[in-house]
Amino acid sequence: MSGRPTLFREALAEQILARLALGESLRAICRADGMPAESTVRLWAIDDRDGFAARYARARDLGLDALADVLLEIPDIAPDAASGRLRFEVLRWYLSKLAPKRYGERLEAAAKAALSHEEALRELE
Repeated sequence: MSGRPTLFREALAEQILARLALGESLRAICRADGMPAESTVRLWAIDDRDGFAARYARARDLGLDALADVLLEIPDIAPDAASGRLRFEVLRWYLSKLAPKRYGERLEAAAKAALSHEEALRELE
């Protein structure tokens, strides 16, 4: 493995952002030869090196959409039902935690609330 560059370079930052936007994890990206440590990339975002913070957030957001697209394909590509279901559940959970407003279980909660309301009405009758 070659050395891990720590200096911010625009070309390297763009490569990382492109891979994040495709849904690849920062951990996986940073394990590759020639890539900086995860902590270095996170510091670039924290310090907003050359406007990196907003681009990093946008790439992460696009990566969530890429993962959501994977969820839609799992039923077609899963080698067997059990492993496909597990992958689906893991990705669904991951998305619900990272982007609860977009991928959370709010619809499920709303349905439960509506059901509770209907039950309360029945009891009043």
